[in-house]
Amino acid sequence: MKLEREARMTIQCLAERGQSRRRIAGMLGVSEGTVRYHLRRAAEAAVDGRSLQAFVAEKYAGAITAYLESVDEGPVNLAALFDWLKSEHEYTGSLRSLQRYFRRRYPKPAKRARRRVETPPGAQAQLDWADWPRVRIAGREVYAYEFHMKLSFSRFGARVWAPRKDQLSWKSVHNDAFRRIGGVPAVARMDNEKTVMSRGAGPWGEINRSYRQYARAVRFHIDACLPRSPWTKGKVERGIGSGRGDAEIRRRDWSSWQELQDWSDERSLLEAHRRICPATGSSVYEAWEMEKPFLAAVPHLPEPFDVAVTRRVDEDCTVAFEGRRYSVPFVWLDRRVEVRGCNRVVQIWAEGHILAEHERGTRERIVIDPRHYEGPASTTALPPLPLGRMGRELLAIAKLAPQKRPLDLYAALAEVAR
Repeated sequence: MKLEREARMTIQCLAERGQSRRRIAGMLGVSEGTVRYHLRRAAEAAVDGRSLQAFVAEKYAGAITAYLESVDEGPVNLAALFDWLKSEHEYTGSLRSLQRYFRRRYPKPAKRARRRVETPPGAQAQLDWADWPRVRIAGREVYAYEFHMKLSFSRFGARVWAPRKDQLSWKSVHNDAFRRIGGVPAVARMDNEKTVMSRGAGPWGEINRSYRQYARAVRFHIDACLPRSPWTKGKVERGIGSGRGDAEIRRRDWSSWQELQDWSDERSLLEAHRRICPATGSSVYEAWEMEKPFLAAVPHLPEPFDVAVTRRVDEDCTVAFEGRRYSVPFVWLDRRVEVRGCNRVVQIWAEGHILAEHERGTRERIVIDPRHYEGPASTTALPPLPLGRMGRELLAIAKLAPQKRPLDLYAALAEVAR
């Protein structure tokens, strides 16, 4: 019976430790004769005769050398060489035989060492996304994205959740991450995402125009990694790998994106106090406090938006936007406001400040904040009439738990109307 080299070595080690041949055979699932055979060959220092045989490819050594000289530098595609030998020189051996020939005739090329560099404080942050296909938010299963930004010196990191991965979301999570790490590093190293590179990859690629403008405004340099080089941002990669073990993220039903974000922020701080920074030997949190003075101050970061339209506030104190209606404080009745579609929210602006903010892209087509109908009158708008007794009672009944609501809802309302 043919055994792999590891099995043969196991037989020798167990025999040297006094194990019987029968026990060794039972442990490896082979016959006792097989164990005796391999122990005898090991004692005789026997050599496998097949290793002394000439390879079929030896006859084609000249053709192989010419082929290798004609191809570009880089790893040799042995499957392509095998096909070429078969078609051009009627090679009679197998691909496996050609592979064994190459292992013996052409040793592995020298392996280039990688330089380990510890970046100084404030010099660099590494960025990446983590995908979470099944996260429950408010009872609905969604595809969530977790943005990681980790400072290379202190290893302090920020984790920001987002429902999308587009350019608008990309800038928004940058804003949130910069606020959480307390500043802006000089360089941000990241993968060649479409939100980063519009063409090509790495140092020779073309940076996305919108992202380049954002980086200039916030004042940091974009450093895109070389293709297929994940080790160039290994600090953030390791953080993403360890974060995959957070089973609670999948197990819990989060009431909102904000609850999930608050939980992640708390978790990041706990990890910063527990983990050790290799560059300083202190905790990551202490190293982060040391690094903060070297980070550029976070500038005023307006909420990025991809749509901005002007709307007139209708009589029901709402404005139309993206197939939905959003409420506005009644004092702006019949006046024009600017509606901005931001990453997660719809902001309604006028006279340089935010009048209202609502969640964007809800299933509900009418999004109302009851507070927008309260307050004193202005010179141009009167507040809506207050809810009558029927309306107040209806709201009160609606807020009751289903098991506490009156059995006859219509009779209860009719009683109120008397």
